[in-house]
Amino acid sequence: MPQGQLRVYLGAAPGVGKTFKMLEEGHHRADRGTDVVIGYVETHDRPRTEAMVTGLEVLPRRNLTYRGASFTELDVDAVLERRPDVVLVDEMAHTNVPGSRNAKRWQDIEELLDAGLVVLTTVNIQHLESINDVVQEITGVPQRETVPDAVVRRAEQIELVDMTPEALRRRMAHGNIYKPERVDAALGNYFRVGNLTALRELALLWLADKVDEQLDRYREEHRISESWETRERVVVALTGGPEGDTLIRRAARVADRSKGADLEAVHVARSDGLAGGESPAHLARQRTLVENLGGSYHQVVGNDVPKALLDFARAVNASQLVLGASRRNRLAQVFSPGVGVTTTAGAGPIDVHLVTHERAGRGRGAPTLGGSALSLPRRLVGFGLVAVGLPVLTYLLTLTREGLSLPSDILLYLAWVVVAALVGGLYPALCSAVAGFLLLNYYFAPPIHLWTINQWQNILALFVFLAVAVAVSVTVDQSARRTREAAAARAEAVTLSTLAGSVLRGSRPLPALLGQLREALGFTGVTLLERRPDAPSSPDLRRDKDSWRIAGAVGDAPCLTPFEGDADIPVDEDITLVLRGHPLAAADRRVVQAFAAQAAVALRQERLSEQAAAAGTLAEADKLRTALLSAVSHDLRTPLASAKAAVTSLRSHEVVFDEHDQDELLATADESLDRLVRLVDNLLDMSRLQAGVLGTSVQAMSVAEAVAKAVEDLGPAGHDIGIHVPDELAEINADPALLERILANLLSNALRYSPQGRPPLVTASEHGGYVEIRVVDHGPGIPVADRDRVFLPFQRLGDRTNDTGVGLGLALSRGLAEAMGGDLFPETTPGGGITMTVRLPVAVPSPADNTADPAALARIEHWRHGTEETA
Repeated sequence: MPQGQLRVYLGAAPGVGKTFKMLEEGHHRADRGTDVVIGYVETHDRPRTEAMVTGLEVLPRRNLTYRGASFTELDVDAVLERRPDVVLVDEMAHTNVPGSRNAKRWQDIEELLDAGLVVLTTVNIQHLESINDVVQEITGVPQRETVPDAVVRRAEQIELVDMTPEALRRRMAHGNIYKPERVDAALGNYFRVGNLTALRELALLWLADKVDEQLDRYREEHRISESWETRERVVVALTGGPEGDTLIRRAARVADRSKGADLEAVHVARSDGLAGGESPAHLARQRTLVENLGGSYHQVVGNDVPKALLDFARAVNASQLVLGASRRNRLAQVFSPGVGVTTTAGAGPIDVHLVTHERAGRGRGAPTLGGSALSLPRRLVGFGLVAVGLPVLTYLLTLTREGLSLPSDILLYLAWVVVAALVGGLYPALCSAVAGFLLLNYYFAPPIHLWTINQWQNILALFVFLAVAVAVSVTVDQSARRTREAAAARAEAVTLSTLAGSVLRGSRPLPALLGQLREALGFTGVTLLERRPDAPSSPDLRRDKDSWRIAGAVGDAPCLTPFEGDADIPVDEDITLVLRGHPLAAADRRVVQAFAAQAAVALRQERLSEQAAAAGTLAEADKLRTALLSAVSHDLRTPLASAKAAVTSLRSHEVVFDEHDQDELLATADESLDRLVRLVDNLLDMSRLQAGVLGTSVQAMSVAEAVAKAVEDLGPAGHDIGIHVPDELAEINADPALLERILANLLSNALRYSPQGRPPLVTASEHGGYVEIRVVDHGPGIPVADRDRVFLPFQRLGDRTNDTGVGLGLALSRGLAEAMGGDLFPETTPGGGITMTVRLPVAVPSPADNTADPAALARIEHWRHGTEETA
């Protein structure tokens, strides 16, 4: 029986319309004559969804009893007996009631697919197994019902049902998703704008991966190896040489001109893990440059560089490949076309850019035979074997001259060459080969005791011996060299991996880098020196203490100049790493270069962070000073002028005021001075906040009590405020006086801007270890672009009357909230207006022992009932 087809409607969040879309598709297919039935649909009492059910056949559900309660589930047997062409099954992630045919509904769906039916189903992005933990971290709500990703990915078609967060919240506010009593809690918890935006992005990314997977599978099934330019991707190949910076910048320009193409940098390392001509310092700097330009860095393994580059480019579906012109000279290019030419020949549809640079054609430098991989004692022993062994071997062979032929003598000399190569390396073996050739010619090749050879066969044999002996010598020496390099490469890899771990764990990367280098290579001190900007050019710069300053140091007394260390590694013209304790071994220089490059990057990052912090502080201070001068010159003058005018009038002898006029003037002076006191108190508190010296007395307290006192402080105007604070809400950690001040300020603002007949509302809920108190108004609101500005001191955003203060209220309220370990942020009120949310940490995990003032709770209850009756 052929396998049925699965179509999944993937929702970015609950309420976006997955079930509606599924039912709509069911109607379309039914109108075309397809036999469509509803196996299971959950309408959630939504009128529009219930209307879509009308007109489609609904199969009866299976009734189950569990723990005394009755439940209904999908009846798989009824569907199989009915055998429609298409069956609609809602909520794929649903967990069936114990006693059902299968534990999960997606297992029911797989059974229907095995029977050859076409199944239309729905699932939300938060129910996918692979991202379930990410969703919980974002929303704070655990999702216990999940579906394996592989089950959903097997679908023939996946359709994303999406909606902007603002539109979904409007649907929620209009009651199209949940009942009215659940709307406020949902909007304040799961259905926040940030949560919905993150869920939407997760859905889009997951579906994009599905599309890429389908494209890769199609190309694989049809054996399509060429790159398809579905999206521009530029790959730049790095060798680890200094020309890499030029190539990266050129590739970035190519990517920018290609309408924002992806930039990928790749370095091909040898499969044996041994070092080529690359520099760790250059690669580290180039990786940082690639990432700063918005690209990504990759390292692949392969001995055939052109093949490895093309394989990588095709794997990422690259459209363009940027290579550097060959550094080899013309003579070397005669014998081998080089990486650039070979890659271009096999690139196919991939465009290859060969970029010239200052190193092109200058050569890589000829390899040297010096510097054996073996130690000096072993080489001396090898020379000793040549000096002593060859004469002894020659003497013994002359005694048996009649019993051995020339080929036998050659084999014995060749064996001794191998022994010399194994023990002493290249040079002893070469000496043994040349000396053996001469000794064979003089003592054993006719005519004997002459340097001439009278038979061409002997000439051939001797020269073959010499060639084989030299080849064996070189091979044995290279083998020893590779063994040593492999061991060193492994040690480097271990050291660098440890380095990366220490840097990631440390809050300050530079000291961690220097400390790790000191421990790894056994130095007593490591110092990173930076050249002073005003240092003059000096012929003896390495010794001039006035030209250097210490950027970072670990270990014993830091070096003040590069000359004071046992070794120094210049990173660039201005930064040098100085080591003290012992000379630096040549084999360790590559590792130290990698450390030095990372240390320079860490230093620059620290400097940039310090500069950004200093610039931000200075900018804020300058803004505050300018705004303060403006406030003092305008807003503070108003209450002073009113008080001054009232007092001057009272002291005047030219006008006689009756008792009523005197009381009015005194009241004006009193109110003006009160306003002046409040303004000065706010200014003082703001200055204490910015100086970090505001004292707080944080303690466990009840939200209901704080709200009640803040409302009482507003006087008669506060009686119109609606309050919805759950009695079981957890206590919070806060300063009672500061929290009361924050709430009073927010409530007074909300009262000022709320329209007639729609008073502000105070709600509270617990979420992710925090309690959020929301002050909701339905006034004109605040444009999204201006929401950050309202929390700056002396900002009033269009409010230009002289009786509203200097614009410190919200800035001070946010500062007070942050001083208590919380936050204050605005959100859009569904239907218009602004919601100010105060978030404070929970004090007690269990809210069972809430100790709020009974009188305060009674007032809250009274206001709550009054608000509900008004609503």
